[in-house]
Amino acid sequence: MHDDFDRCWRAVQSKDARFDGWFFTAVVTTGIYCRPSCPARPPHANNVRFHPTAAAAQQAGFRACKRCRPDASPGSPEWNVRGDVVARAMRLIADGVVDRDGVGALASRLGYSTRHLERLLVAEVGAGPLAIARAQRAQTARLLIETTGLPFGEVAFAAGFSSIRQFNDTVREVFGTSPTHLRDTASRRDAPAVADALTLRLPFRQPLTPDNLFGQLAATAVPGVEEVRDGWYRRSLRLPAGPALVGLAPRADHVACRVRLADVRDLPSAIARCRRLLDLDADPQAIDQALAEDERLAVLVEESPGRRVPRTVDEPEMAIRAVIGQQISTAAARTIAGRLAAAHGAHVDDPEGGLTQLFPTADDLAATDPATWPLPRTRQRCLSELATRIAGGTIELGPGVDWNGARRQLAEINGIGSWTCEIVAMRGLGDPDAFPATDGGVKAALAGLDLTVPDAERWRPWRSYAVQYLWASLDHPINRPLPLTPGTPPRSAA
Repeated sequence: MHDDFDRCWRAVQSKDARFDGWFFTAVVTTGIYCRPSCPARPPHANNVRFHPTAAAAQQAGFRACKRCRPDASPGSPEWNVRGDVVARAMRLIADGVVDRDGVGALASRLGYSTRHLERLLVAEVGAGPLAIARAQRAQTARLLIETTGLPFGEVAFAAGFSSIRQFNDTVREVFGTSPTHLRDTASRRDAPAVADALTLRLPFRQPLTPDNLFGQLAATAVPGVEEVRDGWYRRSLRLPAGPALVGLAPRADHVACRVRLADVRDLPSAIARCRRLLDLDADPQAIDQALAEDERLAVLVEESPGRRVPRTVDEPEMAIRAVIGQQISTAAARTIAGRLAAAHGAHVDDPEGGLTQLFPTADDLAATDPATWPLPRTRQRCLSELATRIAGGTIELGPGVDWNGARRQLAEINGIGSWTCEIVAMRGLGDPDAFPATDGGVKAALAGLDLTVPDAERWRPWRSYAVQYLWASLDHPINRPLPLTPGTPPRSAA
């Protein structure tokens, strides 16, 4: 989009927040880059340059606007709705692959040479993987500077910088001020309300209807791994440097995020996974506009616009849970998954509530006797083969995988059909066009609207979002908002 000057300029003139994150406006006379919705007076068009990413603007020598804070805008929805190599690379960089393992590992996971991947990224997003990762480190550093009291040495280490000097230089270059000044001038309204927890704001594009987004997470919550407490959805996370606990709660203009980390270096990964879980980088107005072209679906869209796809923080976990949930109720699937977690998941300590386990990994399950699992024998065999293949690397599930390739790998397992493949693609891998046509809820909702499965072809490439509107038309616990009663356990769907 950044190549279309007229379209970008119209968005800047109208201060259209829908385009925040889609592109960035750099002003050559001031050396500053902004969001399209920046409240400052628009510059002269001759002095404007548009960049596809914050990293590209920084690479070109511009620093972030102190007023609109473009580095903190929602991410571009492009990277979550495309399946090509650039989008897959952007998702992996957001998950911290470059900072943890280097550019070579990123290229290897995508099946490209380092040089070719660099060329692809520079051509499309205006910056290479190191520059994109650097921009992410700068934003992580700013979050920690402004919302915690950590010493700057620890902030630098947590954000992924190799030295204090590199940290100081980057903060000054990107934000035009020192770390000390950032901390002194920060509003502390988001200061942690819980000891030893980081409290953050996760921005999103309006509108957002949170009921089914959080309701589905709550209704399917695995005991010990997830819970609803005091109006928060909480769960345990397995991150590269150790376990974490995260709480998420919807607010009018952001999602409140409270996270406890074993190692603060995992903060970027925790944020990226929470954003994926809640689909916060979606462009709801574009999606809703496309779906509302079908007059029968338009009724549902107009009633509650901005529905997101509740996704996952761990792709293999979602695949395992999808197999567990085949042809049984939501409540039964929760119970079985909870038993497996209690028996095979690593223990975590939760000073706030009732989280006790990490969900077991594929390696954990592959090393156990499937005959001990509380599942029918055929389902035991199916789940065992899935776990073995994921553990052995013959099935790859993650933010950078090819969606259709993952479908094909899953479908090779006896007992995994189209419903499981589509649920994993939709909720696990983030394919915006997944469609579980055989799902009972989907069929019931289609019948209620006098629609059939072939009618869904009109909703491409947004069928995953159409499914959320279809499910939301039914009377089911997944559509209910989070309860506010203290200590409320995850709700049964029975």
